[in-house]
Amino acid sequence: MTIDRSPRILVIDDELSICQNCIKILSKIECEVAYALNGYDALGMMEAEPFEVIITDLKMSSLGGMEVLSRVKAAYPDTMVIVITGYASVSSAVEVMKMGAFDYLPKPFTPEELRGVVRQAVAERAIQLQNRRFKQQQGDLRAVSHQLIGDSPKIEKVIEMVRKVAPTDSTVLISGESGTGKELIARAIHANSKRRDKSFFAVDCGTISAALLESELFGHTKGAFTGAHRDKPGIFEVANGGTVFLDEIGNITVEVQAKLLRFLEGREFLPLGSTTTQAVDVRLILATNQDLKEMVSEGSFREDFYYRIFVYPIAMPPLRERKEDILPIAYHFLEQFNRSLGKNIKGFDSNAVNKLTQYDWPGNVRQLRNAIERAVILCDKELISLKELPFTDEVEKLIERVPSTNEELKSIKKEIRQRAVGEVEKNFVINALALNNWNVTQAAKKVGLQRTNFQNLMKKHGIRLQQSVKSRRKKDSEVD
Repeated sequence: MTIDRSPRILVIDDELSICQNCIKILSKIECEVAYALNGYDALGMMEAEPFEVIITDLKMSSLGGMEVLSRVKAAYPDTMVIVITGYASVSSAVEVMKMGAFDYLPKPFTPEELRGVVRQAVAERAIQLQNRRFKQQQGDLRAVSHQLIGDSPKIEKVIEMVRKVAPTDSTVLISGESGTGKELIARAIHANSKRRDKSFFAVDCGTISAALLESELFGHTKGAFTGAHRDKPGIFEVANGGTVFLDEIGNITVEVQAKLLRFLEGREFLPLGSTTTQAVDVRLILATNQDLKEMVSEGSFREDFYYRIFVYPIAMPPLRERKEDILPIAYHFLEQFNRSLGKNIKGFDSNAVNKLTQYDWPGNVRQLRNAIERAVILCDKELISLKELPFTDEVEKLIERVPSTNEELKSIKKEIRQRAVGEVEKNFVINALALNNWNVTQAAKKVGLQRTNFQNLMKKHGIRLQQSVKSRRKKDSEVD
């Protein structure tokens, strides 16, 4: 969920120069910034119009940062509070994080460090509000197809393109990774076209041999080939007046491409074994997860056919590029599986939300759907937690898989490398924090990273300072 206006940031420090410097730094990002020279004035400003993010100094002569944090979290729990201080210590970091601060930023900090933590605070606040909104709306979500749910600019662009092309008869080429919902876009185009009351045929060109595909599309006469014991109408004939969706068009042979090109030129085709052409009124929508332009360069895809189908291209973005849509889609599936499995799960806890929205989802919406179905089956509480989500022992699971093709082998090897690197990164961050008393600034400096880059790694792997300090304290108590 995004806020309609720029986020409002309030800087609180009893030194005017620091307030002015923070305002100058934050002027580089899209936000509105105000300042207060003491905690009492800041609380009065909050009463007049709440702020999304507060940046407060810890030590102030009039109402210190601890009290500001306490009062703000009590009265405005959705406000993200960032504590800055020139007197950094592990004990003060533990205390402010326990009280609900979003982050703890020791002085002096760089402009990019401040901008980075503010961006993160705004993003996390949006996710938390989005999760709460969907919990409240459970049972009242829009009855639309899941891949079209979302408010991200990328999915809104796709929806707008569908809206414009649907009433026409233009050929559409949909591109996108496996699992992004290319067939759904084709069905949305058909459902909003003048052909909506006619047939919609979906053909997966990647699972049908060239000879069978040609017969399925164009039909055949009796005796056209061995086993053709009778005339059989093809999909184009049966779908007359409707829409035919050809998925994974990059897998068809050059010979079938030539026949489809002729069909597109005049909407006429010749059934196998026949000498008489047939004319039909059929709209073609095609889809691919391959780079057709590169295939043209390699000679495996006809250039004239490529330009003939490249009339109205729609690119379906992968889920990792529209992460603000992950929660709406997840709640759609949650409601769906609540109904089918007889459950009444209300939503996801904060740790599950963080993992869902940070994960890259290489299998896209299809993978997310499977993950939510599994979680609903396993969950016996009101909220789905991390333990119900399939994010543990993933490398081991991949190693146990037996690939059936060379392409699948390459894909599994690539995913194992990515996940293994992720584990190394996570251990790297935790070790750096442990060796530097859980001080983010010191840890980042020690390993040679900018603080914001180090924080990005922490966020990527779900490592929060509050969790780290708790873990350290637990280990210390065990040693004691």
